[in-house]
Amino acid sequence: MEITQKQKLDKHIRQKIKSLKKDVESFKKLTEPVSPDNAIGRITRMEAINSKSINEAALNKAKYTLSKLEEALPKINDPDFGLCTECEEPIPFARLMIMPETGFCVKCAERMGG
Repeated sequence: MEITQKQKLDKHIRQKIKSLKKDVESFKKLTEPVSPDNAIGRITRMEAINSKSINEAALNKAKYTLSKLEEALPKINDPDFGLCTECEEPIPFARLMIMPETGFCVKCAERMGG
């Protein structure tokens, strides 16, 4: 990977981390418990509980992605960064820009079911 690509990726990862940290805080607020004595009506309360579970899933995904990005950031300058951990072939730069936290090329990711 070229130095300019690494610099671009570094900046991109930092921006994604910043954005995800904001998302995590927002999701935390949206996943606060729904009080049983809240007088919002039965149907609305069920909708609130359902919405809470959807937001919890989004929170967990955001936390996971954030941790993977924070792991990837210091490794950008490693000689093996950007190589598939399975086949050791270079991961296309476009894929790294979309999913900088990935450790697999498309072919290996598909073969592994992810």
